[in-house]
Amino acid sequence: MRVIYLGTPHLATIPLRALAAMPAIDIVAVITQPDRPSGRGRVLTAPPVKLCALELGIGTILQPESLKDDAVVAQIAALQPDLGVVAAYGEILRKNVLAIPPHGYLNIHPSLLPLHRGPAPVTSAILAGDAEVGVSVMQLGSKMDAGPILVQHRQPLLASDRAGVLTEALFHIGARLLTEVIELYVAGTLIPAPQDDANASYIGLLSRDVGVIDWTSSATTIDRMIRAYDPWPGTSTTAGSASIRIIAATPVDAPRTAAAGTILDTSNGPVVVCGTGALLLTQVQPASGKAMDARDWRRGTNLERLG
Repeated sequence: MRVIYLGTPHLATIPLRALAAMPAIDIVAVITQPDRPSGRGRVLTAPPVKLCALELGIGTILQPESLKDDAVVAQIAALQPDLGVVAAYGEILRKNVLAIPPHGYLNIHPSLLPLHRGPAPVTSAILAGDAEVGVSVMQLGSKMDAGPILVQHRQPLLASDRAGVLTEALFHIGARLLTEVIELYVAGTLIPAPQDDANASYIGLLSRDVGVIDWTSSATTIDRMIRAYDPWPGTSTTAGSASIRIIAATPVDAPRTAAAGTILDTSNGPVVVCGTGALLLTQVQPASGKAMDARDWRRGTNLERLG
């Protein structure tokens, strides 16, 4: 089976490796984003999928600025792929690209579609307080994350789950599911099931300021933010004239005898009063320093409140 693979970040290397290990799969090309300047020195850096493809010995690696270029579309068509697989590529595929492989494209999306369509589905599930989370392998269409579903995996969403770690775990599961169904799909013995658009929910691109804490919110809401916005964009608040990132905290009960944002000193560490309940801070990162135990941070400051 001649397969083209489209992906860019580290997460997309997971299904690429899984496909490359399948004897029935011939990855005829990897398509990824161009090398970009990165880091403080703005050094030109290859995307993780390119580095992975080189390691795997994949001969054709394409890095077009855009798939809107007709010459690039012709180059992809000349590869004569049977199927395409897309995982966090970074560009929506237009109809002329979607039409190239006779079996279309498959995509891994870490949510229980039609819930949490969009670029940050695990973040969306944590923010919503869902009881379950999962991953879907679906057929790609022209509408974002709305294609028919081949297979889904579901599992409980734990109170300790954080977006970054959970997303990677779901990509590993999704990659395994992909390898289990890809041949059945191409053979026509596995028919994708359409999604129910009436039950769809969406999340858009995250901005840097979505993680700023409003301490009048409930402790449950803020705890979800801390876990949902980890590792990016992070969850932060003001501490005097500076900013501080809240990396980990635990909701606790607290009497409403103090205003939201007030810091209470306890034997377990600093507790911040919220609109409802309170948060026991366990790990923080001052703007000019490294991550540290919240008790150590508290010993170095006499602030009465955050925010």
